[in-house]
Amino acid sequence: MKLLRIISRIIIGLTFIFSGVVKAIDPLGSAYKFHDYFYAFNLGFLNSFCLALAIVLCTAEFISGFAVLTGLRQRTGMWGVLILLALFTPLTFILALTNPVSDCGCFGDAIHLTNWQTFGKNILLVFFLIVLFAGRKEIKNLLSTTAEWILISSAILLFVIFAFANLKYLPIIDFLPYKSGIKIADKMIVPEGSPADEYRTTFIYEKNGERKEFDLSNYPANDSTWKFVDQKSVLTKRGFKPQIHDFTITTQAGEDITQKLLSYNGYSLLMISKKLAEAGQKSLSRGFKLGNYCISNGISFYVLTSSGSEEVRTYNNGLIFCFTDETTLKTMIRANPGYILLKDGIILGKWSQANVPEEKWFNKLNAKSLNE
Repeated sequence: MKLLRIISRIIIGLTFIFSGVVKAIDPLGSAYKFHDYFYAFNLGFLNSFCLALAIVLCTAEFISGFAVLTGLRQRTGMWGVLILLALFTPLTFILALTNPVSDCGCFGDAIHLTNWQTFGKNILLVFFLIVLFAGRKEIKNLLSTTAEWILISSAILLFVIFAFANLKYLPIIDFLPYKSGIKIADKMIVPEGSPADEYRTTFIYEKNGERKEFDLSNYPANDSTWKFVDQKSVLTKRGFKPQIHDFTITTQAGEDITQKLLSYNGYSLLMISKKLAEAGQKSLSRGFKLGNYCISNGISFYVLTSSGSEEVRTYNNGLIFCFTDETTLKTMIRANPGYILLKDGIILGKWSQANVPEEKWFNKLNAKSLNE
């Protein structure tokens, strides 16, 4: 029994530490997942709390796992794990049944689990937690109560600083498809012979006031007494999906310049703002200034956004504004605005507003390109 408690302690501790850390590496990703949940359950009035909830959740997961694994305030950590599992185990069961959000986001973008896999994982953790609670009377403090709380508080402070640093300067580890060093076009390829999505098609016909569903094998194609009403297609098996999909860049005039940009052998700097109104005027002004500097020094510059046409037209400053899907922009970079440097369709660098290089750096970059 003692060995089982040790195993349970290690599994619960490492699982919750890992879950908390990967969320803290990408706080905005966790905030977007909260947004998906609120949308699915018609709780849109909570959207303004998404980021705060993301920070609180990852901190609670990390510190609960940390306490259980290290033995510092172990009982407190066990209660923290209990509260988290009590909240999320029923939720993941509901998600598994209804599937309003395909990936629960329990391990961020580091590991993707289906809702049923997540529910199964939580049930397993509940078992290990029961084992720990069964032996809770044998738990002894490693240090004095004051010393343990000082260490736990210090761990919380350092962890929150870590999360905000990732929020400000971009994730320290990029789990997204648009990583530095990758060639975007290569990640968009669908290999020949790859399985396609499979659908079950149902036809609804009506006869004498009675409606009936048919499939492709038995629908009354040659029976004029049945009147066609509707058709439904349900995805039954997902086919191959490339890492990067739905990536298109369209100018205000409606021109698709995706391939033009990806095949351009010079430098291109993309300023990405999923919503211009959310970026802040100061940040936008700095980005526009950098854009004009790049253009005057031979570097292509594009502003990618999902804002509406009317809003974009208010920024009539001579820069090229393009439209891209909002989800794609969120996947490209966790910043608003954020910056991606391309050459030959290869991502050479990604920056947030806080650490984008100064103008002179881009000038030196272009001078180096001219000398190659």
